[in-house]
Amino acid sequence: MKTAPVAPQILEQLRHISTATLTTQLFKLGFRNTFLTGVQPLNPALRMAGEAVTVRFVPAREDLATFEAIGQPGYPQRKAIDEIQPGQVLVLDCRNIDTAAAGGEILMSRLKARGAAGAVTDGAMRDYASIQKLEFPVFAQNMAAAAHVHKHWAVDVNVPVGCAEVLVMPGDIMVGDDEGVVCIPRHVVEKVAQSGLEMEVLEAFVLEKVQAGAPLAGTYPPNETVRAEYEAWKKKR
Repeated sequence: MKTAPVAPQILEQLRHISTATLTTQLFKLGFRNTFLTGVQPLNPALRMAGEAVTVRFVPAREDLATFEAIGQPGYPQRKAIDEIQPGQVLVLDCRNIDTAAAGGEILMSRLKARGAAGAVTDGAMRDYASIQKLEFPVFAQNMAAAAHVHKHWAVDVNVPVGCAEVLVMPGDIMVGDDEGVVCIPRHVVEKVAQSGLEMEVLEAFVLEKVQAGAPLAGTYPPNETVRAEYEAWKKKR
């Protein structure tokens, strides 16, 4: 059965919630491994939120991983890029190997033209400086000039993958900010978005108090007295 799209307002909410807050909310729901450690934004100013489309790579073998082969119709990496839908995020599982590029400026430009929300890999990207200027959210573990066929061979699209040791299911929600990327299991995304927004507002209040000289004890996390102050503060905003 096809899953209904995540409501646009939920994705918009997620773009305004930090990955730090999201990982905390996921932890409270029992999810301990959701942050893609080591995966960094090429342009830290850009935010990303969208449904995952996954590509699985395996180790390259010389008789298969050739430039002629990747140009054939149906090659999973290129097929996923050419068919991605607006608002989706391409997630490339490179097995945490970052010595060959999962993509470059041309492929990222195609994703942008398709209306994708971003791209994520636990491998590398080439054309780093050019991608940084694209105004398109891309997150990678490293930069590498070598094309992906030096190390990788794409074998499947929209299957469960491990990206930076995090399980990503097709349709999970990928959120990226200046600290990195978090994967939100699809069935809890609305709950996480709502609790995340609430936590962002609370922490803005707590930060004001700490900057004004309040001690951490009783303030962070807030006790009942500080909670009452927070509710009053919120009404005045």
